[in-house]
Amino acid sequence: MTGIDRREYIRTAMSAKVKVVHPELGEFMFSTRDISDGGVFIIVDADPFEPNIGDTVTVQVQGLPVPAPVLEMVIVRRTNDGLGLQFELRDA
Repeated sequence: MTGIDRREYIRTAMSAKVKVVHPELGEFMFSTRDISDGGVFIIVDADPFEPNIGDTVTVQVQGLPVPAPVLEMVIVRRTNDGLGLQFELRDA
């Protein structure tokens, strides 16, 4: 075993196009690799998108018959091939 898996939620493979908007870096289109109750992992290939851990972005799934909701997410993890985004929880 190479490390401890600290995942809180089960991940499900899901490939979808998402629009990610960063307040300083601009708007980008990425594909997702997986999703869970806690967040989503986006694949960042050649695009020059290098936000900081802790930055907040908005994310919207593309290609649906009706516009998807725009969600605020926080960048919580960086790997060689992408970024882990966590859903921003708001008090009701």
